[in-house]
Amino acid sequence: MRSPRPYAPQPGPGARSLTERRKAATQLDIARAACELFAEHGPDGTTAEDIAHRAGVALRTFYRYFRNKQEAVAPLLAGGGDAWRALLAEERPGTPLAEALERAVTRSLTDLLAVGEGLAVTRGLLRAAAHDPALRAVWYRVNQESEEQLVPLLARLAGPQADALSVRLLAAAATDAIRIALEVWSTTDAPTTGPTSPAALALQCLHDLTSGMPLLR
Repeated sequence: MRSPRPYAPQPGPGARSLTERRKAATQLDIARAACELFAEHGPDGTTAEDIAHRAGVALRTFYRYFRNKQEAVAPLLAGGGDAWRALLAEERPGTPLAEALERAVTRSLTDLLAVGEGLAVTRGLLRAAAHDPALRAVWYRVNQESEEQLVPLLARLAGPQADALSVRLLAAAATDAIRIALEVWSTTDAPTTGPTSPAALALQCLHDLTSGMPLLR
């Protein structure tokens, strides 16, 4: 690993440094450990020490990144929003917004990674959050942050003629469509595919929440 590497172009301004990537990887390891332990023992039966031990880090490292055990799951919960916004960012300006949103939502909730890890983890965490206000607060915060990050993406797709209020409303509706779909799905044993899947429920919520919005006409 320490052998010289050929010259590579310098990363652009949006690229993360090696230190930032290592930090993100450590946070994700801790988040996975927290999710595993919450699934096995519940939040009440899990301590920060347990999570640090499972993740293979010192307790001081855990507290360097997270204030409490519930906060530790945020990186995994945020991953779903990151994925669907990245898919939406691939859409070209001028693409009908309804089509762009539906495509990104469907792709993000039927992607193999989402089905394999993200959806199963989210279902378990949302079930645990029903009895843990601190865990619910993390879920709501992650969704709020995702909504805020969605606004500039939608503004770019909608074009300069779109007014700020309409863009904000659409960002809120799209975020809530996915949030509500996942919350409802997590209370059932429905599969990850088919008419009762998260993708199907999210599309239904999206249609119901955004029908009549001027930006989608």
